[in-house]
Amino acid sequence: MFGNVPGYEGTVAGGGGYLPPPVPLEPVAPPQPGPAPDDWSIPSLSEDVASEAFKSFASSHCCYSGAPATDGVITNMEPYNTYRYRLETFTESRSTEWAQKPHEGEPADFYTQTAPRPWEIQATPPSLFTNHTEEIRVPYTSSVQDCNTCHATGMMPCTECQGSGYDKLCWVCNGAGMKDNENCTRCDAKGKDRCTSCNAQGMKECQKCKGKRQLLTYIKLKVEWVNHVDDHVVQQNSGLNTDDLHSVSGKELFKNNQYLVYPLLGFPNPAMSEASERLVREHQSKYAQTSRILQQRQTVELIPITKVNYKWKGSSHVYFVYGNEHKVSADNYPATCCCVIQ
Repeated sequence: MFGNVPGYEGTVAGGGGYLPPPVPLEPVAPPQPGPAPDDWSIPSLSEDVASEAFKSFASSHCCYSGAPATDGVITNMEPYNTYRYRLETFTESRSTEWAQKPHEGEPADFYTQTAPRPWEIQATPPSLFTNHTEEIRVPYTSSVQDCNTCHATGMMPCTECQGSGYDKLCWVCNGAGMKDNENCTRCDAKGKDRCTSCNAQGMKECQKCKGKRQLLTYIKLKVEWVNHVDDHVVQQNSGLNTDDLHSVSGKELFKNNQYLVYPLLGFPNPAMSEASERLVREHQSKYAQTSRILQQRQTVELIPITKVNYKWKGSSHVYFVYGNEHKVSADNYPATCCCVIQ
């Protein structure tokens, strides 16, 4: 049927299909200067702050004794400043497919005018970098058809009682239809209870047309706004798992957003510049073919990590305090027990 609608000839009718966006009119963004190295360090963490963070961490685990956090003695603290580069690409994609809904009086406007092409239809995007989906009925593609499921009756036999109006054995007469040599009044001598699913009618409203007897068939346009995010972390081998850093924030050193960002230039750490160039190139390759790029944003954060060495009961141990939130990681906490929460 898509072949009969100008502008929709190449779209797969069964599962829909993503449509290539129009050629962007906006110019490619010019090169941007790299982040100014005005302040590349974060004040060292104090022992008091590190100790309080460790105590809070221990108390949040029901199976951890608070003794190491309370009685342990800090022997050394090593700061590790870690860079995180993040690239966000906010895209809009459009796909179409045939759809049906119960006919509720909508006009059958198929062929009354030329249907607008998918990328010509107005859709209001959400705030930048916010995921959202919207479904739109394409104008001038709607037709009204009889429901083929119920043959335009609006009703279907009840599947619970197979259309009889009665389902389970009557508990009064035990299915006999008689009680004390008289017709059972509960089941009207049927031997089965009334079907509660259809109120003993044997028929139920057709679920496809919702009893309307007719269906509106039209082309449905699905518009999806997606924020694609990729991170790259450059750290100084502190020993902390970089996956832990996803949940924390750092000190923002650089932020730039526009239609198309340009890779970082002149960043003090070459690995960060290389990551920026790679991710910008990958995002263009991944998303520009099937989606329209609406905006890109790149940021550089300096995430503080402090490796804390401490002694407890004569043995040396380590934990990490990281992020502005002072989260703690202690994989080998020395005082745990098995507990069961009931």
